[in-house]
Amino acid sequence: MPLCTITLLSLHTTTPNPLLAFLSTLHTTNLQPLVLSRIIRWIILPTSLSTSTLLAQNIHWDLLLILPTVTSLPPPIQKLVQHQWSIVAGIPSRIVQDFQSRNEKLLYPDPGTVPQLAAKLSKENTRMSDSSQNLELSPDLQSWIQTFYDHGGVSGRSAVSMLNLLSFKPDMKSSYLTYGAAFAESIGSKRGGDAKIVGTIVSENGVDKNGREDEWDEVAIAHYPTIRHFEEMLGSEDYQEVNKKFRVPALKDTLILCTSEIGIRELMSGKRRDSGKL
Repeated sequence: MPLCTITLLSLHTTTPNPLLAFLSTLHTTNLQPLVLSRIIRWIILPTSLSTSTLLAQNIHWDLLLILPTVTSLPPPIQKLVQHQWSIVAGIPSRIVQDFQSRNEKLLYPDPGTVPQLAAKLSKENTRMSDSSQNLELSPDLQSWIQTFYDHGGVSGRSAVSMLNLLSFKPDMKSSYLTYGAAFAESIGSKRGGDAKIVGTIVSENGVDKNGREDEWDEVAIAHYPTIRHFEEMLGSEDYQEVNKKFRVPALKDTLILCTSEIGIRELMSGKRRDSGKL
């Protein structure tokens, strides 16, 4: 099973145009990311694991970088990075080998393959909660989704990639697998949801897990055609029935970050138009 490095990056704000500087520098290296995605917003915050590094001093994370190897970032990249946090995960070779072609089809789908959204979520048919911490639709999250969809440009109306980290309670992984099967077969897939990367975590920030139970267990990247498809799923009765029965009881801790691969591609295409190259 190939080992991949999943890294969150916070860039130096003293660098002029830090994201563009990073993209230009990355282009000069031999790194070939599986995923390079702009971090948009926390959906679920971790409550016990990695909080000192992920949430310390209210770090603003800029980028999600997934490399199909175990490697350190080269010095020209490191100079642009203020904070970083990484895990290494084993990801099945069948996922890694055809990931790029499959991912392109997810990011730029045939319009006829994208599930139709409801015209508007009605109060009668929408499950709401005070918080999104259990992957429910809250008023705050719904308000942000509407703003992002309406004013987020191409990114707001294109595919989003949700980074999920998972830590299971003892003997409860099977419950989560039941949730995962329902997600793939119905409750997620009928809204365009797709778990495009799933892996087993073996180390965090260079420290081997070595069977310890107080660490992250798995990583997943979930794709949705738009943030509205994600919203519709969270607010649905069928999703929340499975979520509450199988997902929530299985987890000791979790986090979800909403990211946009399209957002990075927008920046790259804009840079090419301005300079003729990247």
